[in-house]
Amino acid sequence: MMMNTTPRESSSGKGRRLRTTIAVSAAAVLVASMVAAGALVRATAVPAEAVDAASAALETRMQSLVDAGYPAALASITQPDGETYDAAVGMADLATGTPPPVDGEVRIASNTKMFVATIVLQLVDEGRIDLDAPIDTYLPGLIAGDGIDGARITVRQLLQHTSGLPEYADQIAADAFAAQKRYISPRDMLEIALTRPAVFEPGARWEYSNTNYLVLGLLIEAVTDRALAQQIDERIAAPLGLEHTYFPSPGEWMLRGEHPVGYHAQTPGDLRDISEMDTSFAWAAGAMVSTPRELNTFMSALVGGELLSDTALALMQTTVPAGDELWPDGAYGLGLQSWHLSCGGLAWGHGGDIPGTQTRNAVGPDGAAVTIAVTALPWAVVSPDDHEALLEQYRIVVDALDATLCAS
Repeated sequence: MMMNTTPRESSSGKGRRLRTTIAVSAAAVLVASMVAAGALVRATAVPAEAVDAASAALETRMQSLVDAGYPAALASITQPDGETYDAAVGMADLATGTPPPVDGEVRIASNTKMFVATIVLQLVDEGRIDLDAPIDTYLPGLIAGDGIDGARITVRQLLQHTSGLPEYADQIAADAFAAQKRYISPRDMLEIALTRPAVFEPGARWEYSNTNYLVLGLLIEAVTDRALAQQIDERIAAPLGLEHTYFPSPGEWMLRGEHPVGYHAQTPGDLRDISEMDTSFAWAAGAMVSTPRELNTFMSALVGGELLSDTALALMQTTVPAGDELWPDGAYGLGLQSWHLSCGGLAWGHGGDIPGTQTRNAVGPDGAAVTIAVTALPWAVVSPDDHEALLEQYRIVVDALDATLCAS
């Protein structure tokens, strides 16, 4: 189902789920020879030699991801001065060999959390939400269960994954294809989560749980008396001119714009199109669609202070340790995560996985923004039982992000 930003022990005790993984059960081996031509364009005019160097480096990195088994790789670099380069490499459709569209629409999964957190902090700026108020203040009596008390869980703890709320996503989409075109309401998903006991006392530690953002979506709707999708559009997408960034409507299975096929696997070798999907199961934790370039625009605006007050942005960037095998020095703020680049300096972003798409994205210390999207999860490329291979399949995308930010 949806994105989990921390590893968890597997049932066998061997290996752990990796940052921003989806709780789905199947994977397949992708035929390594499925590599196709790529495309790269730039958004504004720059000297030819600079274009050639940037284009070659970006396309080479994206081609390495296709060579590693991902059907297609899309990327965008947005420089601080606005220069933008977009790459699209591999096959949009393995059946036809069609090249992927440049800056095509993709499902951005847990990157949705950055949008949700931004709206919550806008409401804090407006004096309509208190970060340290119990969630019961806004959703009285709703958050309750075994060791779970909404009077003891604050809005800040929900944003930062320190609430102790149990995960719901692994139950909802254990079989991604079974859930592909099934609608499930946020309240039903919350009910499933609350059948489980609390994972720890509120504030005791950090552990990623999509349930936190399920609750935050309900909070936004309760405080604004408006649908979450409307708030995302009116507060973020429309002001920033993001024409391909949206929260799908209930029952909206198809992507609205040009897009590559997203692939998933039920059994090894059975790579199947999962582009049409009812992402209600991800809702406020990961249902959104965007493009690499538009996700860069959003992240740049957020980190650049265009969407929040200086005070609210500082709160968002106040972190707790959240490291794991993939991001040993990782830290998590309020819907925003950070890690140190290999070349020095701190990157801010998120990332996300959903069946058919993996995205890794961040803004570097110089203000350059990079988004990379590949059109399958690692579990559809290597066996989920091979922990080292799975970790490496995640790491190559993270390394490509790091290298691109360091070179930008």
